[in-house]
Amino acid sequence: MPTVNEPKLIAGNANLSLAKAITRRMSLHRGVSVGLVDARVERFNDQEIFVEVFENVRGEDMFIIQPTSNPANDNLMELLSMADALRRSSASRITAVMPYFGYARQDRRSKARTPISAKLVANMIVEAGIERVLTMDLHATQIQGFFDIPVDNLYASPVFALDISHQFKGNGDDIMVVSPDVGGVARARELAKRLNAPLSIVDKRREKAGEVAEMTVIGNVEGKKCIIVDDMVDTAGTLCKAAEVIMDAGASEVHAYISHGVLSGPAVERIAASVMKSLVITDTIEPNEAVKASQKIRIVPTAPIFAQAILNIWSGTSVSSLFEEGTLGPIYEGHY
Repeated sequence: MPTVNEPKLIAGNANLSLAKAITRRMSLHRGVSVGLVDARVERFNDQEIFVEVFENVRGEDMFIIQPTSNPANDNLMELLSMADALRRSSASRITAVMPYFGYARQDRRSKARTPISAKLVANMIVEAGIERVLTMDLHATQIQGFFDIPVDNLYASPVFALDISHQFKGNGDDIMVVSPDVGGVARARELAKRLNAPLSIVDKRREKAGEVAEMTVIGNVEGKKCIIVDDMVDTAGTLCKAAEVIMDAGASEVHAYISHGVLSGPAVERIAASVMKSLVITDTIEPNEAVKASQKIRIVPTAPIFAQAILNIWSGTSVSSLFEEGTLGPIYEGHY
């Protein structure tokens, strides 16, 4: 049953900028001021995490905004501690809004005697008292099955489709969507379908983890404006090499649209020196100063879609309606 109270939001330290942007969007939608619940999330001298909520949350529908990005362990522990504090304070329902789900790459046993850490994280989230998870572009969609609670997985592709339609207006016939590997074909096909564009694949063969031995472009990219689409970019080595291979195959230019900008190590420098014209990421992970200052990196906001998804969960209406551009377009009206 939908509650008569307003939804209440609380945030950890992982991405306060996004959390505040979500509250602004919700204030706009609701016509009332929506702010973050007053709380402190800090560390003792020995780096133990401590949470204190200063407002009454008894019977409230609570949403914790906390991606588990770098530092993943600290941000995950903040999320679990906040959930425990809210559960012990008699919140009626606790939803974890995790724009970026850390440990998602460890979704299976890659070799003998290794953990499935994504399942372990799912167990901890449920045990902490969280009753629902809202996230975006899980690295592996089967992670939803690791939970015995509802998991709403939003997609960046409709947001990217709106951005591409704006950025490449009048050049739609020249666009080619490229999957950087065989495993990402479904994601790339989804975006290609939205843009009514052809699809190409970069086939890569690894000799060992972190190193790409060989890359081959499957499909004719000659003269095309190629758009590489993926769920995350970490050190950007594979991405930059894929862009080179695509350019060598005759593409006129290469852009990349990637949901989560992990961008660790030398990633920003690699992108600046690469043949790519632009990299577009979302703000699911709070960008550092180097990312913000980069001339080649552009950030599209996710606050509009997350704000609407939170309101839909709170009111008991459809979240999957946000997968369609027809629904999403008005939410992003004024941004483009």
